[in-house]
Amino acid sequence: MSATEQTVRQEVLRGSRARDYLELTKPRVVTLIVFTAVVGMFLAVPGLPPLAAVFWGTLGIALAAASAAAINHVLDARIDSEMARTRHRPLPQGALRESYALAFAFVLGAASMLILALLVNGLTAVLTFFSLIGYAVLYTVWLKRATPQNIVIGGAAGAAPPVLGWTAVTGSLHPDALLMFLVIFAWTPPHFWALAIARRDEYARVGIPMLPVTHGVAYTKQFIWHYTVLLTVITVLPYLSGMSGLIYLAAALALDFVFLRYAWLLKRTDRADLPMRTFRYSIQYLTLLFGAFLIDHYLLIRL
Repeated sequence: MSATEQTVRQEVLRGSRARDYLELTKPRVVTLIVFTAVVGMFLAVPGLPPLAAVFWGTLGIALAAASAAAINHVLDARIDSEMARTRHRPLPQGALRESYALAFAFVLGAASMLILALLVNGLTAVLTFFSLIGYAVLYTVWLKRATPQNIVIGGAAGAAPPVLGWTAVTGSLHPDALLMFLVIFAWTPPHFWALAIARRDEYARVGIPMLPVTHGVAYTKQFIWHYTVLLTVITVLPYLSGMSGLIYLAAALALDFVFLRYAWLLKRTDRADLPMRTFRYSIQYLTLLFGAFLIDHYLLIRL
């Protein structure tokens, strides 16, 4: 092999290794987390938030989310290898050593804590740390394997980003930030349970007690409907509290109508395509809802 061929091969290997490390961070999930955190930053102040707080806060929260995702990859490597949805991840494929992945996660987590503590504020660093531990350890190690209510209880960690964004800018908690927290908290069960219905056989095979595995699909569909109704009620609260105006309310009601329709069809029919369609819509729903929060904040229309 010529020197040129060796150089090309090394570049290909480095690129492949970089993609493997990037995949450990679950970039699509982290993007949604960071987006909701950034919305929290902009809603925290009447005008534009300080650029430094936005930059360092976003970076710190993103690194923490990426660290939690990488730890999740390590802890779930065994069950990932047995599920069709996850068996092509870097660790089940043997593309990376678990020790390297864990070291990578710790570096990301340490960098996150240093940035948030030194360049943002202590409250955001503490809340982000507990959020990281809540997802990476409490949920992944214990709740996920212990109870069919794992998503409900563990959802608090996933609902934290808007609060973290708010505190990154203001250094304090506020009821409006907690309303955004409640939105994601209520959104999480129907979002994940729709996926769990579609993948229930895989979850059963690896011994994860997701609700459709332990209580059946019909029972899970009923609770998806209940939580979607609860979510609809909660999404109206920002308007009723004066936090948001008519632009947000109109968007929220339109998005809620579609989500309720999916949940109702899921409850009343056995169409095989509906669980994944509901799951995919739920991602669009949260993205558009938080986009409406942001647009409404700067184009506020009230009665």
